[in-house]
Amino acid sequence: MVKSSFISIISQEDKKENKGSVEFQIVSFTNKIRRLTSHLELHRKDYLSQRGLRKILGKRQRLLSYLAKKNGVRYKELISQLNIRESKTR
Repeated sequence: MVKSSFISIISQEDKKENKGSVEFQIVSFTNKIRRLTSHLELHRKDYLSQRGLRKILGKRQRLLSYLAKKNGVRYKELISQLNIRESKTR
């Protein structure tokens, strides 16, 4: 696992100021998801990590849907920067 492959979209100054912003939370959840995914490629039977991954995926999905409702432009920019798929609507 290489830490340099993780996304650092938000600069160091922004990290100190905007830890509560929706974008920062989505970026940090995405980093955690990628780290857990690489961990699970090595340890396939780590069921606690699988559960944690599913919980983080749900949290990120809820934040993404909130951001899409509140500000569609910021949502589109963020998913293009993070290279994640757009969420399905029911």
